[in-house]
Amino acid sequence: MTGFRAQLAEQRWDDHRFYHHSLVNQSLHFVSACTFLVAYVILWVDPAVASLLAWGVAMTSRQAGHFFFEPKGYDHANDASHEHKEEIKVGYNLFRKWVLMSLWVSVPVVLLIQPTLFGTLERPDGTEAYLRHVGIGWLILGVGAIVFRSVQLFFIRDVETGLVWATKIVTDPFSDFKLYKSAPKRLLKGERIDDHEGAAAA
Repeated sequence: MTGFRAQLAEQRWDDHRFYHHSLVNQSLHFVSACTFLVAYVILWVDPAVASLLAWGVAMTSRQAGHFFFEPKGYDHANDASHEHKEEIKVGYNLFRKWVLMSLWVSVPVVLLIQPTLFGTLERPDGTEAYLRHVGIGWLILGVGAIVFRSVQLFFIRDVETGLVWATKIVTDPFSDFKLYKSAPKRLLKGERIDDHEGAAAA
């Protein structure tokens, strides 16, 4: 268990120091974390609504931070190129995220074209029923994405790495809330980049 916790802490620290320099990105991650935490509660009551909230707000704000605001140049703080960081990324790097978000967009499009999904679903009676189908589709996609990458890591790394990464992803909203809660205030003060000094000790 000590090794598991140590690797979890290492994955969290690498993710933070390599991929969260922008305070805009950190602020969007704080918004995402808050939204995911609400979605986690709703999940036990209404999975479709929870999934719509998680993907429609939490994931879009989270990935927008990475795609549009995170610096893509040479990382002088960690002495690493963007290409190197993409190559060593344990989970979903930017390329894999583009694939995942393309699948995300395809779910409502497919259900709009084929509302019953070739007879496997009841025909939605109105917009609300359609959105519920989309929500369940996104929920399946989210769970599938975690399982798929975890199993990949079982083979290209080892089982523990895959399990640690899956644990990190599921618990990221809790750690991101704590880690990035001060980012919006710092952003409003005019700061733009976090050099992560002293963050490792925290």
